[in-house]
Amino acid sequence: MLDSNVIDLFRVPVGKKFKLKDYDPEWAGTDEMKELGKEELKDRAQAILIENRQHLHASQDLLYADNRYSVLIVLQGMDASGKDGTIEHVMSGINPQGCEVHSFKKPTQEELDHTFLWRCSQRLPERGRIGIFNRSYYEDVLIVKVHPEMIASHPTYEKVGKKFWAHRYEDINEFERHLVRNGTVVLKFFLNVSKKEQKRRFLERIDRPEKNWKFNVEDVKERGFWKDYMQAYQDALSATSTKWAPWYVIPADHKWVTRVMIAEIVTSTVCGLDLAFPKVTEDQKGLLADARQTLMSEEAKKPDSDAS
Repeated sequence: MLDSNVIDLFRVPVGKKFKLKDYDPEWAGTDEMKELGKEELKDRAQAILIENRQHLHASQDLLYADNRYSVLIVLQGMDASGKDGTIEHVMSGINPQGCEVHSFKKPTQEELDHTFLWRCSQRLPERGRIGIFNRSYYEDVLIVKVHPEMIASHPTYEKVGKKFWAHRYEDINEFERHLVRNGTVVLKFFLNVSKKEQKRRFLERIDRPEKNWKFNVEDVKERGFWKDYMQAYQDALSATSTKWAPWYVIPADHKWVTRVMIAEIVTSTVCGLDLAFPKVTEDQKGLLADARQTLMSEEAKKPDSDAS
């Protein structure tokens, strides 16, 4: 397991000055950790990832049996920041029956006719389950802030300004406060990939035929708005990182760092809940004893004789 002080390096402070540029996308360990050497450090990270999968698998059973909490994991990041791969590697060891992943694309007309929180609220995890949002309601204060023309049909479009976005941040904070008060643990991760690394991954998708399907020409056009996106992320993370629903800025240039950091935070959070298997009452114990006696008293059935 990682030192909690390391995790604290990536938590967005609440009520304090926050600058996204202070978080290094290429971070690959503290100076003390780097003394191990790159390969040994990666091996240690893989061992931690495997250990966390085991702990998370065990905790998932408790989460389901306890039936008081649900866990919502929000993943945000620029294109090619590694959201899909993170889901695959971090959550590969858990029971798929207790985990649901939802990817939010361009909203439909029906979704646009509701409030911006509506479509995601339909996909919230039930008690006892883990839900993962690959992109989320935060798109409405990120891509929509960069491209406000996307909400030209909004009743208050002509008044889109600082107050409009402040109200959306407030709505998000209260929405997440409501979720937490009702037993949903909210964990939010911004996968902080550098523009240089994004370019490398885009070129890989172009140059490798088996990855061509993952490339979208529109993603290259969006690179032209990089500074606008970074400002939108800084504003959103600063305004919506709360004690009840913190943001973590996760280094994403090295995939092994991204995966082990998110696995550690998710696992330590779930394992830290006061989970327990339901206690059996005396009446229930009596029923169990009766059921056992009934089963034990059954006579073994003789196999049917073959037809002559």
